Amino acid sequence: MCGRYAIALKDAPPELARAMEALKPGDGRGNIKTGGEVFPSDRVAALANSRQGRPRIFPMAWGYSLEGGKRIINARWETAADKPLFQDGMRRRRCLIPASCYFEWEKGREGRVKYAIGPREGGLMYMAGIYRLERRGEALVPAFAVLTREAAPQLAFIHHRMPVVLSPQSAGDWLDIGRPAEQVLVQARLDLEFWPA
Repeated sequence: MCGRYAIALKDAPPELARAMEALKPGDGRGNIKTGGEVFPSDRVAALANSRQGRPRIFPMAWGYSLEGGKRIINARWETAADKPLFQDGMRRRRCLIPASCYFEWEKGREGRVKYAIGPREGGLMYMAGIYRLERRGEALVPAFAVLTREAAPQLAFIHHRMPVVLSPQSAGDWLDIGRPAEQVLVQARLDLEFWPA
């Protein structure tokens, strides 16, 4: 499960950091979060293919909007290709969500403990996502859901699910819609570490 994550531009490769910096508030596109803790419904920078088939940064809202104000922020990768809501995204609308870490809460006898979970070596990680275009007022807005998987053994005590985190090498494969989704998603990183947040 992934209900919040954080991004720090200092963790991003220079080219990606510059592209994200260009999306900061004041660019006429609305409030796009490029740093700090990210919450569902926030607009953030995500990587997806352009119409020419080249990866580039797009502002996207976190969560598919449903009737009644509900928002779907995650999708199980094991079943997403079979669900009508996610089928198109799995087939042809894949995206990557750059993150420094994500947050999860362990439920214990003395309350909840918040953990940050991220790469052992620091830096940026890429969460696999899917997106769709939603009509919001007069505009078409891309909205994404984070794909989740069974948690890595060292993280299962915190929560039984985790985002599908891809290495920089396999992240590019995820955007290649010619590659079967399952072939890429089984390469998910499990070598993440956790610390109290």
